[in-house]
Amino acid sequence: MQDSFKYKGMRKKLIQELQSKGIKDEKVLDAFEAVPRHYFLDNAFAEQAYSNMAFQIGSGQTISHPYTVAFQTELLDLKKGDKVLEIGTGSGFQTSILCQIGAKVFSIERHKELHLKAKRVLQHLKFNPRLSFGDGFKGLPAFAPFDKVIITCGAPYIPQALVDQLKVGGIMIIPIGEGEEQQMKRIVKKSETEIAEEDFGVFKFVPMLENKVK
Repeated sequence: MQDSFKYKGMRKKLIQELQSKGIKDEKVLDAFEAVPRHYFLDNAFAEQAYSNMAFQIGSGQTISHPYTVAFQTELLDLKKGDKVLEIGTGSGFQTSILCQIGAKVFSIERHKELHLKAKRVLQHLKFNPRLSFGDGFKGLPAFAPFDKVIITCGAPYIPQALVDQLKVGGIMIIPIGEGEEQQMKRIVKKSETEIAEEDFGVFKFVPMLENKVK
């Protein structure tokens, strides 16, 4: 895996596209400039790595559109040192963006093949998230509470276990919907018994499946 001036130039063009679509958070844009997305794709896709496209990454999963990754990350309102639970490591690209911004990342993947592949790429980039193989619906109670939770797959509902693992005042970004499209929601935990929900438009994700690890 190698970076080059060509790829760095492509990243700058991608950042301009993200800005044109409304992404304003400088921390997010700087992370996209720093992280080589082509490392997370098969070599055959390297030339298209910085277009606003999703790609198959194996196990029936995809690496999300760069805009979707940027949008979810911006909604998280990350602060350096935030403890973040990510559900759906996938390729590891979203994980790397969170790490680049300075979050302490705990990420769960239910596909063993993807979990191991992401671990190799993240180690190569010198990122050090805590990666787990398991059921995202259960979260990681041993490491709770978390400042932020981000779900990178379409959830049929808001998992109570993940709300329980969120700090009061914490933020969860989650796409909700069982069909082809999901509603992006930002959940703010107001108290141990109360949450507030905001909607942020329609997106498309692979489904979040319960009690299934492969």
